[in-house]
Amino acid sequence: MILIMVKWMRWIFCFLVGAIMWAGVLAGCFRGGEGEREGGAVDKRWRIALKADKNPESMFEVRQGLEVALRQIAGREVEVVVPTAGGVVFEGLRNGSLDAAYVSALEYLQGSREGGVVAELGQEVKGRMFYESVWVVRADASYRSVDELRGKPVCFASRTSTSGYLVPLANLVQTGRLRYGGKAEEFFGVGNVYFGTGYVSAIERLLNGQVEAAAVSDYVMEGDKHLTKEQKEKLRILARQGPVPTHLIVMRAGLAEEERAALRAALMRLNEVEWVALRDRAFAGALVAVDGEEHVRSLLQMLEMIGQKP
Repeated sequence: MILIMVKWMRWIFCFLVGAIMWAGVLAGCFRGGEGEREGGAVDKRWRIALKADKNPESMFEVRQGLEVALRQIAGREVEVVVPTAGGVVFEGLRNGSLDAAYVSALEYLQGSREGGVVAELGQEVKGRMFYESVWVVRADASYRSVDELRGKPVCFASRTSTSGYLVPLANLVQTGRLRYGGKAEEFFGVGNVYFGTGYVSAIERLLNGQVEAAAVSDYVMEGDKHLTKEQKEKLRILARQGPVPTHLIVMRAGLAEEERAALRAALMRLNEVEWVALRDRAFAGALVAVDGEEHVRSLLQMLEMIGQKP
């Protein structure tokens, strides 16, 4: 009982610290562009947003680690925050309360429509600028093809997931299983389409028998971050689809070019041996220069296939 209370206290502490830090960033929305300090001095601190993780304690450690590392690398003050909504991130980039953010390719495609952001770096995974979406079934299931999932209950990772919704749905169109612009229910059946709140929640529905398959990223099954060894032993990959463009680090377009170059160089220093472990915890791969428009081109085509606009 004591251990449980300690664990909860640590979780609550991490959550409160994150909330306080993010409240400070939101306050910057009302101060405007270059972040002046009291007395008129320009605030030269870099403010960077990461993607949220289901483990707040782990994110607290990553945030602290990045702040220390980038301060050591660039000799600059750095504030790393973890917002809970992608829309807030792009608003922060546009109004100057954020300088950079780590986002999915789809978030970049959708969030950049109003301008004000520039894609600077991309995530390289196993030497590639893409990963795959997978359909996962229980290890003892008899399914051998996605065709056999017709009329069966399935769970997508979330309505906003690239690899857990957009790509597998577009693949149904690409393979002729679904009409152009068709809905998932037309293949799986009305009442058979569920959405999780992330990869793990979709897998949990599969493991407890609520659905027959779940759509997630390949690294959910092939990595060690999301599932336990025991969970993965009860599952197998039925099919793969993609490619899925990797995540991006974007910066606000209003940041002076020399500042963007300095921040870009500092982030790329995380590829050096002494920082690799931290880099992988924060960004899950090497950081390389990227052409943002080219990187997300395939997603535009997929959105058209399922009848959605970016």
